[in-house]
Amino acid sequence: MDKYALTVENLTKVYSDSKNKKENKALNDLNFQVKQGEVFGLLGPNGAGKTTFLSILGGTVSKTNGNINVWGFDLDKNPRQVKASIGIVPQEVNLDAFFSPRKLLELQAGLYGITKKDRITDLILEMVALKDKANAYSRSLSGGMKRRLLIAKAMVHQPPILILDEPTAGVDVELRNNLWNNVKELNKEGVTIILTTHYLFEAQEMCDRIAIIDKGNLVALDTTQRLLDRIQTKKINFKVKNIDKNKILKMEGIQFKIDSNDSISVTYEKNSLNFGEIINYLSKNNVKILDIVTEDGDLEDVFVQLTNK
Repeated sequence: MDKYALTVENLTKVYSDSKNKKENKALNDLNFQVKQGEVFGLLGPNGAGKTTFLSILGGTVSKTNGNINVWGFDLDKNPRQVKASIGIVPQEVNLDAFFSPRKLLELQAGLYGITKKDRITDLILEMVALKDKANAYSRSLSGGMKRRLLIAKAMVHQPPILILDEPTAGVDVELRNNLWNNVKELNKEGVTIILTTHYLFEAQEMCDRIAIIDKGNLVALDTTQRLLDRIQTKKINFKVKNIDKNKILKMEGIQFKIDSNDSISVTYEKNSLNFGEIINYLSKNNVKILDIVTEDGDLEDVFVQLTNK
């Protein structure tokens, strides 16, 4: 039986606009669960309600209705235990430039009331690959190191749930990969990861399950693979030998496009026909195929289909 790190029931947040006498529903009756030990993606366009949800979870915004249970603790009845169960890595880099990583972690541990003998500062620095920079000024760290230090700060009280809010925004590809290797290692250690990101390929690569919200509504919740399976369109690129650009190719349910003298792209519905039928058709029309590259729909296609953005 699955154990849940987070349970959200009928969560609603309404902002009142007294000037225009209107109400704006930032979150509308959200229901979902996050399993212990998984990497869970929370996706949505700007203004979808992701930040509002994380702010409620972090205790900086009050919900209007609904229930949130974090690691067995009710947000209303046990707010301190809820805060102790989560570590939030913010989108913005907010570090004191003149503190070293070690001093920052020691200070953060003190704020959580962790006694010196119970602190694991060195272990955390090692986990995020910052041990050799433990005593350097934070201002001297690279962008990727600062991001890793934010993760370290969120881990000082050893929370079972780590929430990453756009953790790789503005980070280059190499640093992004290093950061995700860190996150994967934490997940292997049993930490449940909740992730928001605008990089959809990142969510596709990292997440076990994904929830997509739009205008405060939950529009999809499933495993990453099942979401990808929703996309029915398949695209194939054929590299061919010297085809006439004016040649007419027609098959029912198939869209042919002659891109150049040596390239044809084919688009069709996945379950509408057998791939071999296309090969046979091209062969009968004296098209010599040199190479084939297939493209399946990705998470971006799912996202656009569900949110129209």
